[in-house]
Amino acid sequence: MKISLITTVLNEENSIGVFLDSILKQTKLPDEVVIVDGGSTDKTVSSIKYYVSSVNQLKIRLIIKRGNRSVGRNTAIKNSIGDVIAVSDSGCRLDKNWLAEITRPFSDKNIDVVAGYYKPKTNSIFEKSLATYTCVMPDRADPENFLPSSRSVAFRKSAWDNVGGYPEELDTCEDLVFDKKLKKAGLKFHFAKNAIVHWPQRKNIFQAAKQFMGYAIGDGQVLYIRPQTPLLFARYIFGTVLVVLYLITNSTLLLSIIYYLVAVYLVWSVWKNYKYVKHPEAFLYLPLLQITSDVAVILGMTIGLVSRIGGSTNL
Repeated sequence: MKISLITTVLNEENSIGVFLDSILKQTKLPDEVVIVDGGSTDKTVSSIKYYVSSVNQLKIRLIIKRGNRSVGRNTAIKNSIGDVIAVSDSGCRLDKNWLAEITRPFSDKNIDVVAGYYKPKTNSIFEKSLATYTCVMPDRADPENFLPSSRSVAFRKSAWDNVGGYPEELDTCEDLVFDKKLKKAGLKFHFAKNAIVHWPQRKNIFQAAKQFMGYAIGDGQVLYIRPQTPLLFARYIFGTVLVVLYLITNSTLLLSIIYYLVAVYLVWSVWKNYKYVKHPEAFLYLPLLQITSDVAVILGMTIGLVSRIGGSTNL
C-alpha cells in the first residue's frame, strides 16, 4: 500500500517549515509528499524548494496551480502515486504518530475513509476560549457521526475518484461537501481518535469573526444546516420581537424580562465551555465569542443562502 500525503499552500512562509518538519518526524513516513501552491506571493515556494534540496528522507513534489483548496487538493491527488491519500493543512503540525494512526485502519479492506482528529494549538486564553467554538472537544466527539476536516483525513484514492473529488466551485465548506458525497456513496468511515493534528487558532476577535463568517457562508451555499443553527435563529427572532414590543409598549416588566434573558444567555455561554478553559479571563472571552459567532453565523448563513438562491453556487 503506497501512501501519498498531500497539502495545499498559499503564502505559508512562516508555517511551512513547521509542517514539513512534522512530516519528517513521523514514525511512519509517506511514500511521497505532494504540495500544490495556489499562487503564493511570499517566500513559500522558495522555502519549499530549499527544504526539498536539503532533506533526503522525504520525496517531496511541488506543483504550482492557481486555484482554491479544492483545485489544489484535486491536482495533488491526480498527480499522486498513492493508493491511500492522507490530507492535512500546511498551517498545522502533525503529531508524530499521525500518519501511522490515520493509515492503520486501511489494513481492513472494507474501510474507505479514516477521519482523524485535531486539537487546538493555543498560546493565549483568548485562543483557548476560541477553540471551544472552532474545535470538537474530545468529550463531544461522536465516532459514528464525526465528519472529518481535511486538516486530518485519509481515504483510498478510489473513494476520491468514486465521488468526483473535492468540489472545485467552493472556496469554503468544501471538505464538508466532500465528506457528505463520500457518505452518500455508501463508503465506509472509521474514526481514528489518535490520529491527531495540532491546529493553530486565530489571534484576535476580528480574525475569529472572519473565520465564523466564512464557515457560515459556506454552510448557506451548500444548504448545510447544523443542529444548533435553527435554534440560534429562533433565539434572535424571539429577542427581536421582545425588543420591538418593548419599544411599542415601553413596559418596565418587559424590559426586566429582556435584561434577565440576556443575563441568562451570557451566563450560559460561560457555563457550557468554561471547563475547557478554566481561567478567569474566560468570563470575558466566552460571552464575547458567543455574541460574535451568533452575529457572524446569522449574517453568513443569510449571505450564503441568498447566494445559493441567486444561482451563484452550482451544486
